[in-house]
Amino acid sequence: MPNALAFLVLASWPLVSLVLFLKLPVGRAVLWSLLLSYLFLPPPPTVFDFPAMPPLDKESIPSLTAFTICFFMYGRNMVFFPQSRVARVLMVLFVFTPLATVLTNDEPIFFGQVGLPGLRVVEGIALMVQQAMVLMPFILAYNFLRSESDQRDVLVAFVALGAAYSLLMLVEVRLSPQLNLWIYGYYQHHFDQLMRFGGFRPIVFLYHGLWVALFAFMMLGAAAALFRHSKGKAKLYYGAGTAYFGLVLFACKSVASMAYASVMLPFVLFLGRIWQYRLAAVLALLAVAYPILKGVELVPEKYMIEQAAALDTDRAGSLQFRFDNERVLLDRALIKPIFGWGSWGRNHILDPVTGRLLTVTDGRWIITIGVYGWIGYLAEFLLFSWPLFVLFARSFVLSGKTHVSPYLGALALILGFNLFDLLPNATITSLTWMLAGALLAYTEVHMPSRRAAKMKIETIM
Repeated sequence: MPNALAFLVLASWPLVSLVLFLKLPVGRAVLWSLLLSYLFLPPPPTVFDFPAMPPLDKESIPSLTAFTICFFMYGRNMVFFPQSRVARVLMVLFVFTPLATVLTNDEPIFFGQVGLPGLRVVEGIALMVQQAMVLMPFILAYNFLRSESDQRDVLVAFVALGAAYSLLMLVEVRLSPQLNLWIYGYYQHHFDQLMRFGGFRPIVFLYHGLWVALFAFMMLGAAAALFRHSKGKAKLYYGAGTAYFGLVLFACKSVASMAYASVMLPFVLFLGRIWQYRLAAVLALLAVAYPILKGVELVPEKYMIEQAAALDTDRAGSLQFRFDNERVLLDRALIKPIFGWGSWGRNHILDPVTGRLLTVTDGRWIITIGVYGWIGYLAEFLLFSWPLFVLFARSFVLSGKTHVSPYLGALALILGFNLFDLLPNATITSLTWMLAGALLAYTEVHMPSRRAAKMKIETIM
């Protein structure tokens, strides 16, 4: 169980956020408040769970705090919906789909002797509030992280905090994952899942070792981008940082994140922006289309298992287990395909005698489809994929003489691989939404659509 310090640190975060907003420019305050809280605050089960409200944890409290501060300080100038009509519709669907889910799941369900209650309207309201809080980093980034300098600030923050966090990661690689236990009084995950290839992979203060490995991948991509677009001594420092973060990522012992890095680094270091945008858009498209490909059996599961077996038999068994559960859960989701089954584990299969869960949800896609149906799934996955689609489409409108942020491609790739990682894992965080909001804002402000560009030319003439 969490100790008193864990709850004290979580409860004190609004004061820390206020100091950040008083001392830093608003864009940097948003960035650093979201990053610091994600990396260092205690993870669940350290939450404040009040009746008829969504749980307040290390992501919702910082998001709500930053949004509240910005609303009172800059509310008159804030934009709550993007220019894109598609993005607006997706945001509305994202927030209001839980109410439709609850209204279509008011009946109890039974598995033999075991039953689950129907959902109540009050739960739908709480879920809508939760969805609104999830969107807050997206809205904040859309308003305050929309320029080239803001993008560089994002990359620098990833590198700076990555350098500090990597030391904690290496401590756990050497001594075993214990920092959360030593400081906050509890262990946040199953210890056996953090033992890989004869050693340990770090978890620090995140939810799982996979989340830490993905952040290591992000800080590696950030360092590589800054190395490519820096000069003088800074280039030397970022080059050394890129090499160091590569070693840290290797120490995280996550095959997926290392595979992502092996593909991303050549694009960030050597290829042009169009190729970076293309890869990011393809990754987003695969993330959105995966359930359809899975349903029509176009996912090469057998080949993937064979390749995993060549690397490690345990990984092959884990992958087979994952595919089997996805198939069962997808079949169950198809019973209520539009708005899903809702919460309380209604999207799972339960043991008819003990009530124990017989299925396991790993990927974010299968969780979302099971809980909120296809409407909820498309609203979520299309919303944070939309900036990558818009970026790819609008990149063809600009002439070669038009200046575009050199950091845009790296951030798009970081987001694209994060979205792709939602297929095997549920690694969606406030950082995912923050990157999506920042990229969408830049494309709308600095990369006008074909129609807007034409109107601008006609106005000048």
